Amino acid sequence: MSRIAWTDPTVFLLSFRARLAAGAAVVFTLWMALATVAAADPRHGIAMHGEPALPAGFSAFPYVNPNAPKGGDLVQGVLGTFDSLNSNIVKGSRAIETQAYVIETLLTRGYDEPFTLYGLIARSVETDAERTYVTFHLDPRARFSDGVPVTSDDVVFSWRLLRDKGRPNHRTYYVKVARAQAPDPLTVRFDFASSDDRELPLILGLMPILPRHAVDEATFEDTSLKPPLGSGPYVFSAVDPGRSVTLTRNPDYWGRNLPVNRGRWNFDTLRFDFYRDSNAAFEAFKKGLYDVRAELDPSRWKTAYDFPAVRDGRVLQEALPSGLPAGMLGFVFNTRREVFADKRVREAITLLFDFEWINRNFFFGLYTRTAGYFDGSELSSIGRPADAKERALLAPFPASVRADVLAGTYAPPRTDGSGRDRDVQHRALTLLREAGFDLAGTELKRRTDGRRLTFEIMVMSKDQERLAIAFAQNLNRIGIAARIRVVDAVQYDQRRINFDFDMIQYRWDQSLSPGNEQAFYWGSAAAHEHGSRNYMGAENEAIDAVIAAMLKSRERSDFVAAVRALDRLLISGQYVVPLFHVPAQWVARWTHIERPSVTSVSGFLPETWWRRPAAP
Repeated sequence: MSRIAWTDPTVFLLSFRARLAAGAAVVFTLWMALATVAAADPRHGIAMHGEPALPAGFSAFPYVNPNAPKGGDLVQGVLGTFDSLNSNIVKGSRAIETQAYVIETLLTRGYDEPFTLYGLIARSVETDAERTYVTFHLDPRARFSDGVPVTSDDVVFSWRLLRDKGRPNHRTYYVKVARAQAPDPLTVRFDFASSDDRELPLILGLMPILPRHAVDEATFEDTSLKPPLGSGPYVFSAVDPGRSVTLTRNPDYWGRNLPVNRGRWNFDTLRFDFYRDSNAAFEAFKKGLYDVRAELDPSRWKTAYDFPAVRDGRVLQEALPSGLPAGMLGFVFNTRREVFADKRVREAITLLFDFEWINRNFFFGLYTRTAGYFDGSELSSIGRPADAKERALLAPFPASVRADVLAGTYAPPRTDGSGRDRDVQHRALTLLREAGFDLAGTELKRRTDGRRLTFEIMVMSKDQERLAIAFAQNLNRIGIAARIRVVDAVQYDQRRINFDFDMIQYRWDQSLSPGNEQAFYWGSAAAHEHGSRNYMGAENEAIDAVIAAMLKSRERSDFVAAVRALDRLLISGQYVVPLFHVPAQWVARWTHIERPSVTSVSGFLPETWWRRPAAP
């Protein structure tokens, strides 16, 4: 509040009534200032929309066992390999996501809510109604694993380093900060360039906090097998390059008694073993070489779990519920390539994926066909006509959404399940003729230059290869030549990161509160940014506009409308051949590993599990 100095002689000539009015104005100004301060008081948590579900002083998250025993080890199997332990850079293939295990964030997620964060390194957070800034107040107990205190200087350093040299999503988010200040060792404030992105306070809350005293800025972007230093519950204790990584509990972990950690991080040792082949990984699980397996293959889930440890009850199969959107698994068209530039070509190719035949013959009918990008949640547009809010968002882009998608009547293509549906083939050929291709004998060729319609599907596993071969056979029946190229995990990652492919299989997982990452997935700015997840190369001003509207939304209803509009735009863009998803989370575990009786809305969380204590 500005200070009033009573030095102007005209002030003393005011009438009694005028002085009362002036006094009232001052009182009102004071009241408004106090109200603003009260609204920006430090809080124990922050929600994207509304208020945090858990009150200040809560004892534990509802999906943990707060009395879970500590000790023992958990071994997990990972498909692939690695050449780096730095999960915050583009280069290399990272071993594991170090966030939470080793490197902590200012705040941590509550997994029973769409997007709510609670205090971790920062014991409280404050922002204004417009979310033009965010201030974090650090817990004075916070320490890196070498005993050095975590300070606001480390926070500002991490923000600046990741903004300039981090992964593309970090660079995209953190550049929106106009100013970072550290007025004292336990306080840091970020002011934003605009108030258009209401998610930014939460995005900054999930920023990995790196130790300034232990990070070499000059080599930060290089792949390295040097274990990173963090403030989390675990430290790296062993690294077998390309084969395994072992984490060990930090006995001096500063945050072990925090409410957000009660019932979590229960194992003394975590080991991640890497397998280059999914069949080898499964055989290792059967032998008890690792403890927990999330299964994605219905045929394996249906037929391959008939081994002695299952029959005698030492291994359990469980279908666990999840309230998350199913996400999108699909064959991705790289629209940067000339062959996929025409949407009619992409739509025709999509028609030729025979889900009904593949699901019955490969997967025992256990898969559900994916229709959109947020299936199974309130965010999905499938089966819902666009409401007035959605139509208003889409009105400036009248040709961007298909009529059936707008009306909520769209469904992915269906076949008769024969593997040779002639009606579907006829519809595909009609679209291809409109796009300038004609069938010449057994080959589909471009009318203008006689070149055959051909492209490459890049895969990295036997399961992907089998699916791609079945798809390619259907394409070949109308003269399209789809070649299958199998590459190892390292080459696959590098070519995917650099958009060096025609078609790949990829999965975008989604939360109940999608935000800035959507621009990283489908935004125009990410289309040519290597390392982004805009693998299809989408450049669409309508998509950019609804993502911006989503980020500005204050009310949940406005937010849901923006996400549904995004879903409709992505479906209409024909960017992927939608594949399928499982109706639940399939998990197999050896019974010496136990879990809470309640599963979070976000699904199962291994950090809440524990090892059964040995009998006395």
